[in-house]
Order: sequence, then C-alpha cells, then structure tokens
Amino acid sequence: MKNKIGVMQGRLLPKYLGRYQAHPVGNWQEEFPLAKEIGLDCIEFILDYNDVNQNPLIKREGLFEINRLVEETQVKVKTICADYFMEAPFHTKNTSKSSSSSNLLIKLLQNVSSFGVTDIVIPCVDQSSLRTKDSFAEFIKNLLPIEEVAHKNDINLSLETDLAPSLFGELLENFQSDKVTVNYDIGNSAALGYDFSEELDIYGDRISDIHIKDRLLGGESVVLGSGNANFFGFFESLKKYSYEGPFIMQAYRDDQGVDIFKKQLEWVKQFFYE
Repeated sequence: MKNKIGVMQGRLLPKYLGRYQAHPVGNWQEEFPLAKEIGLDCIEFILDYNDVNQNPLIKREGLFEINRLVEETQVKVKTICADYFMEAPFHTKNTSKSSSSSNLLIKLLQNVSSFGVTDIVIPCVDQSSLRTKDSFAEFIKNLLPIEEVAHKNDINLSLETDLAPSLFGELLENFQSDKVTVNYDIGNSAALGYDFSEELDIYGDRISDIHIKDRLLGGESVVLGSGNANFFGFFESLKKYSYEGPFIMQAYRDDQGVDIFKKQLEWVKQFFYE
C-alpha cells in the first residue's frame, strides 16, 4: 500500500490533563515506541495554544529529540495538526494576535522542513470557523503572504474547515499555490451531513491529509463503524483521485487510549488494503 498509516498525537497514551486531544507535555516521547510496536508509519504532531512554549516543534532541542526518536523507531512525523490556530485564528479581529499567528506559522514552517514534514493542518472549525464574509476575507488576506514560505519549504498548508463544499471550493480558489491543500476529516463531514461525493468532486484532487474518524449526524465522535460516516462509499470514491497522503487515525478515544485504538485500527484496515 502506498499510503502511510498514522495516529493523531496522544491517542496511544492516557489523556493529558483529561483533554480529549492535546500534545502530551512531559511524556510525548513514549508514543514513538508504541506506534512502532503497533506497526504505524507516522504520528501527526499537535501544536496547542496552551503550553506552546513547551512544544518540541518550536524549540531547537525539541527538534533534535524528534529527529532522534524518528531515527530510532522509523516512525515519522510527516504532518502537524496546528490546533493553536483554533484559539488564535488568522481571521481574528485582534490584529496583534493574528500577526503573532502569522509569525508562528512561518517559524513552524522553517523549523519542521528539516525532518520532512509534508503538511501543517490549519483548523477553521468550531471557534475558528469562517462564519462570516468578513472572517472569510480576513483569513485569505492573512494567509496569502505565507503561501510563498510554504512553497519555499515544500510544505502544504492543509485547510480543515466546516464550510459547505461549494463555499470551501470558493475559499480554495483564492489560493493559486499548490501548497494550499485540503485536510479531509471523514467523521466531521458525516456529522455536518455533507455528501462526500460532492466534496470530492469539488476538491478531491487537493486533499493531502485525511483524518479517520466517525461521528453521529450533528453529534459526537464514536467508535469507527458506529456513526454516520460512509467508509465504504468514501474509500471507493477516493480511488479515482490517486490520493498519496497519509491516513491519520483521529478516531474515538477513551481515557487510556491504546486498546480501543488497536480495535478500531483493525476494523478500518479493511478499507486501506485491497
């Protein structure tokens, strides 16, 4: 199989401070050997707003430590979920905060190019949703100057939004660089009631990172196969787009993480392999 299989950071470890998704400060290194044991190819790192100064992605010694663990385990860090930008979005009316976010993204692009990161996921969902025309326009204005930096460092700015497919397509039309791509979350689209066929028709060829998740329509994350996501239909339709990016398991988690992860990985493998 050409696609790498990975895990969202922290899903193989007990919850960090009781949070559902977070960079696990203090024990993030422990996930690499666990991922290797399970047979995963990569870990999608998280950059949180909280504790950002403790994140190894923005510290020289942290980058060295990531490189050491990658070499030791052969579990790569190819993608980053920059949840930081949910708390400090590019379209905030606070110009000081949006400027800081732009500077942080540029620093992140420069830092992680050294170990082969392909995608930085920029979430525009929940509190960072592009709900108005003004936020839509402000997001474009503030991200456009960073296209060149992304291109120089050969890293995708992979946008994750809760926009309806046609509006997401309109957003993408404002970015000419092939380094502005799509992060597709199977569960989130199912929860929003979107038609994956329509989504793929509009931007299937721009998807560079896929999150594996299941959710109830209008509801929460659930164990893979028990929600409203149409896994069979989605993966069948995806075949015609020659998708070469990773499949990142962002599936339902409990307090401990690893056992329920293994069960869901075994279930979803039926769609990964011929």
